[in-house]
Amino acid sequence: MAIKVVVDSASDVDAEEAKALGITLLSMQIQFKDEEFLDGVDLTHRRFFEKLIESDDLPKTSQINEFRFEECFTQLTAGGDEVISIVISSKLSGTYDSACKAAAKFDGKVFVVDSLNATIGERILLQYCMRLIEEGRTASEIVDILNDAKHNIKLLALVGTLKYLQKGGRISKTTAFAGELLNVRPVVAVEDGEVKLIGKALGSNKGNNLLDRLVENSGGIDFNLPYAVAYSGLDDSVLNKYLSDSVHHYEGKTDKVPVYMIGSTIGTHVGPGAIAVAFFSGENK
Repeated sequence: MAIKVVVDSASDVDAEEAKALGITLLSMQIQFKDEEFLDGVDLTHRRFFEKLIESDDLPKTSQINEFRFEECFTQLTAGGDEVISIVISSKLSGTYDSACKAAAKFDGKVFVVDSLNATIGERILLQYCMRLIEEGRTASEIVDILNDAKHNIKLLALVGTLKYLQKGGRISKTTAFAGELLNVRPVVAVEDGEVKLIGKALGSNKGNNLLDRLVENSGGIDFNLPYAVAYSGLDDSVLNKYLSDSVHHYEGKTDKVPVYMIGSTIGTHVGPGAIAVAFFSGENK
């Protein structure tokens, strides 16, 4: 009996990567006016940002419904295997509720983990799950470990523009206009499963410094567990500058910093030019 893994596209894992990992990807639906796409399947992260920049309105994202989860779980448990499904924070989407309702029909063979996160925060929890499977842990052991460890995940992001936060109704037009004039760079975090504004800086350099301090104040990075950085948009130069400025965090501790591209779930709200860091805090080591 094997353990099968399901993850939603809010993790920014795409179809090609899911296939390589041997896991199942359930994609959220993204709608640009009258065009509808499956996130990470027929809409790549790069094409998403091309369309986002071209569009006057924000796209709409649909949660994954109970039927799609039930269909997926039926297929994966048919041979007697167990399933662990890792999903976007229950405070950001109804996807978790849909997954739980579907899982309840499978007599304890399907476990659902509320990541309390999204994008690379959800991704590193998935990576930890895959490591635990390789170690030979049981499904129930893995779920217990993940539910404990997820509270130590820190996801911090430096936003490059206020335009999309304003479009999404998270800040007013006046605040966005004033912030753009002053070159304000907000820092947001996922805390207790919700996206929160935790700081502001004037300009990219001070923004990078603020992000650095917040990483340190979070207890630093536990390099024994998965970690990642990411960027949004069509250009990774802002992320490369950050990595250059914050080399002291990684030098001598890792051979390579994993870099990913932010997709539609968070990208819709932060727009292009954002950078993000996700890690398990080292404060409880």
